[in-house]
Amino acid sequence: MKIHSVRIHLSTRGNTEITNITGTVQKELDRSDLSDGIVTVFVPGATGSITTMEYEPGLIKDTTNIFRQLVDDTATYSHDASHTVGNASSHLRATLVGPSLVVPFENRKLSLGTWQQIVFIDFDNRPRKREIILKFLGL
Repeated sequence: MKIHSVRIHLSTRGNTEITNITGTVQKELDRSDLSDGIVTVFVPGATGSITTMEYEPGLIKDTTNIFRQLVDDTATYSHDASHTVGNASSHLRATLVGPSLVVPFENRKLSLGTWQQIVFIDFDNRPRKREIILKFLGL
């Protein structure tokens, strides 16, 4: 088994911004000497998440809207009472999705469905510079 590690960087606007990172992950797989294995995609921090979805305008809007319905920005949260940033809703949304994803790959190609893309969701309430860690493990 071999490991190939990469850190990618994004500048985001926050507020449930969804960024398709599938092409970047595939490019890094292409740069590695691995053919078959898995990649873990992980975002450090408590207000960002990694998942898969069909990355198209309607679903992007629907996804943003559903998170706003599930976690109300205007509600009173205990976290906001002890922190000046006022981003409890950002933390809560991120916990619903999680910070990582494992994707298999075969013959140097990510094993994703036709309409399935890897996305980073920035739930924070302000612009951020984000780092995403890619760990490829395979042969």
